[in-house]
Amino acid sequence: MPGHFEPLPGGGAAVALDDVEISIIRSLAVQLLELIGPGPAEDAPDDPLAELFADGPTEPPADPVLRRLFPDAYTDPEGTPGAKEADEQKEHSAEFRRYTENDLRAGKRESALAVVRSLDALALDASGDGGAVLELTPQDSRQWLGALNDLRLAIGARLDIGDEDDTDVLYRLPDDDPRKPMVMAYLWLGGLQETLVTTLMP
Repeated sequence: MPGHFEPLPGGGAAVALDDVEISIIRSLAVQLLELIGPGPAEDAPDDPLAELFADGPTEPPADPVLRRLFPDAYTDPEGTPGAKEADEQKEHSAEFRRYTENDLRAGKRESALAVVRSLDALALDASGDGGAVLELTPQDSRQWLGALNDLRLAIGARLDIGDEDDTDVLYRLPDDDPRKPMVMAYLWLGGLQETLVTTLMP
């Protein structure tokens, strides 16, 4: 179980994490929450209907990590479109973003919060020997899977990783490269994500 998720009888998954691993995942999840930002209901707590009827943004985020997490819905997979096609794609993407981004942010926020909460509960239950076993229900596992994916997307955007071919280069980075700690986190989270996916497969 160390370093990877294993299925639990009856569903769910478990992984042994040491104190450092718990701290890293929690810190990254908190940073992700700060980046995603509060929901409309948190901005206007006296109006319970604010989030339900609030329009989302129509422009892509300026931050490259948020652009990776909330990409345009309409792009030309074949290459650079003409001016007319580009304008149409931008218009369709803006409309789609307006009606979906708030919900997407809420879902990503809830998944990251689930990670923080489960790690906080784990810290309280830790035996004091430098780690503990995290046990997740099937629902928890799906939220963790979403959060791990978002964390990898965020780190990948910061490292300017465009596709899987780039990961080969990451393995060969020298130890004194300043990107090395984030690269190690990116690769480690990828391993956790892959084994968690396996536990959810029928």
